[in-house]
Amino acid sequence: MSLPVSTIRNIGPATEAAFAKAGLTSADQIRAIGADAAYLRWLQAGQPAHFIGYYALVLGLQGRPWTDLAGDEKTDLRARFDGLKAEAAKTGTVATWSKPKGRSELEAALDLFGVVPRR
Repeated sequence: MSLPVSTIRNIGPATEAAFAKAGLTSADQIRAIGADAAYLRWLQAGQPAHFIGYYALVLGLQGRPWTDLAGDEKTDLRARFDGLKAEAAKTGTVATWSKPKGRSELEAALDLFGVVPRR
């Protein structure tokens, strides 16, 4: 039996629904292809590019909280994220992300993951 995407640490229902639009409907599928390939499919499906969402997935697959990122690791993940955006842009599928009105950057990112209630 396949586990839902939301069983991956740091992933909520909104992110799970977005991954479904990219054809990824189970945690096993995402684990099998890895964070970078899964996030590339996310981008190619027209989902918004957001660095916090990317690194929350990477850390979640490692069983770590999304707040557990700093220093050189953050720099390295940013370079990988930028590379994924560039790869997706070759097919013209990178959606832009903008902070919803009335939300802080943190609230908007948490909302993207389905962690905070929508206003």
